[in-house]
Amino acid sequence: MSRSVATDMNNSIILRQRSDYTQKYNQKIARHDWLRLTPAYSVKMVEDLLSGFNDVPANVLDPFCGMATTALCAVNKGYSTTTIDVNPFLVWLANVKTINFPENTINSTHKACTNALRYINTKAISPIIEPPIHNIERWWNAQARTFFCHLRPAIELATINSPEERSLLLVAFCRTLIATSNASFSHQSMSFGPNDQTIINSNLDLHELFRDNVLYVLEGARQTIRGKAKIIHGDARSLEQLNDNFDLIITSPPYANRMSYIRELRPYMYWLGYLTNGRDAGELDWSSIGGTWGIATSRLNEWRSCDLTFTPKWFPSILDSIACVDNANGRLLANYIAKYSEDMWKHFVSLLSVLRSKCQLHYIVGNSTFYGVLLPTEQLYANMMEELGFNNVKVRPIRKRNSKKELIEFDVSASWH
Repeated sequence: MSRSVATDMNNSIILRQRSDYTQKYNQKIARHDWLRLTPAYSVKMVEDLLSGFNDVPANVLDPFCGMATTALCAVNKGYSTTTIDVNPFLVWLANVKTINFPENTINSTHKACTNALRYINTKAISPIIEPPIHNIERWWNAQARTFFCHLRPAIELATINSPEERSLLLVAFCRTLIATSNASFSHQSMSFGPNDQTIINSNLDLHELFRDNVLYVLEGARQTIRGKAKIIHGDARSLEQLNDNFDLIITSPPYANRMSYIRELRPYMYWLGYLTNGRDAGELDWSSIGGTWGIATSRLNEWRSCDLTFTPKWFPSILDSIACVDNANGRLLANYIAKYSEDMWKHFVSLLSVLRSKCQLHYIVGNSTFYGVLLPTEQLYANMMEELGFNNVKVRPIRKRNSKKELIEFDVSASWH
């Protein structure tokens, strides 16, 4: 790492895993816990960073929206906030999370829920066809799939004149999807229980489960939003489109070991119509930072890293070590890491066009290992910031990512002159 980059790590620091700095902290926090995504970061982490910024009013940017953690925290404190994401489902969800719902909308959503459940048992709707999720039988049993195929059009009919009611019911619909699925999510993978075992059983009333989820969503919807959020469907590598300037950047980009956000989001995206086939999912993943799922994987086999725009001196040797012939998928992973680096460089270059003088930046990112080779992503970010002329570049270790002592999460911070 360049000597001008300050690193706050020394032998006296003992890092802990700190579950309060992970998505686990967000459980039962209004709106933040409506839906979960394994890589989402902590409300507490964002609030701690916001508390260190005293200039009000401030214009806050999160160029990697995700579950809208930064945006929701910022508007709750009264800041004007902009966030951007390439995934249209996440853009929709961020919009729902960051708007004020009047009491009459909450009350009418109660009625819409009752009507939707009533329509399920009438000829008022035509059930939809099951979405083409690969091996959908592993996700839900026949009873649950039939219920969702009826509930989805029933929600549309019950909220035909109210997009806000529809959005709230669809959030509850997504919660019910996951609550009844046979999938188990962990940090790096997704697994399924045996096909003959499912959460759905004769003791579970699907109507009541959906109704309970509606009540939970509406409880969060009563929260008053103090600031104004602008949610944009776009690319973090092309921030010129924002046509605005910002005082504070707080974000957590995809990590270099991220396999795919799309993979975990696909049940929501298929049932809500944001995806219609596996190829579309792969195309969307390819368009994201370092995307590596579906068709994106095959394209990485052909992608070449010889024309990287910015390459720290230490970076090529890491790629070579990972691409070693003894590593089964080493070349593919080396290509992925190289493309990830190029994507992030494009992001930082585009970021220069939207920064105000004295803007502060905080990038929360973890390092990764591939075949035992450590990729110091935090160092990569810091070197990129230095190359582009950022000031006061610092790398602060925050927490251990898991039981492996070398895996750490960092806050890479800087300021703009």
